[in-house]
Amino acid sequence: MKHYKINLAILLATFFFIFPLFGKAQNADIDLLENINPQNPNSFIWKTASSTTYPVAIALPVGLWVDGTLKHNKKTQYRAYELAGSVIIAGIGSQGSKIIFNRQRPYEKYNTIYPYQVESSSSFPSNHASIAFAVATSVSIQYKKWYIVVPAYVWAAGVGYSRLYLGEHYPTDVVAGAAVGAGSAIISHWISKKIFK
Repeated sequence: MKHYKINLAILLATFFFIFPLFGKAQNADIDLLENINPQNPNSFIWKTASSTTYPVAIALPVGLWVDGTLKHNKKTQYRAYELAGSVIIAGIGSQGSKIIFNRQRPYEKYNTIYPYQVESSSSFPSNHASIAFAVATSVSIQYKKWYIVVPAYVWAAGVGYSRLYLGEHYPTDVVAGAAVGAGSAIISHWISKKIFK
């Protein structure tokens, strides 16, 4: 319960950080992005970090479910459902927010930003960050060992940073995506506790 409250506090603090920034953060947003995004964003490390998002988000719950099924372990199966639920909720929340806010990608508005590739969807929030932080938060809620929690959040933070390095998102897109992902994991955990008593 204590871990759950800490995650909720982080989520609320993130929202309180984002929304005051959002009205006046355009300049700070683009200034920070220009400092991170190089003219030739072709780093193997950051391209790889970004490209791991969806495979990890699919493979982890599937792997947990298979492991739980083979070992007849209901708890592991429930964890797989909860993790999958957090990813689904994050995806829906992120895509819905993109439709509502319809924010241009930074490279569409500023010729000082160099994208790795041109995306067709809108910018706010980052779907990659949403999914990555949904996975990291869900894992940290279920497995409270530092050697699982720390690598999970390092990976999620790496995904978020990669979206800036590759010129695909503003910093506020990534922060908002992280908040959506963390919130989705908390919601999925709450729903799972109700369903799988």
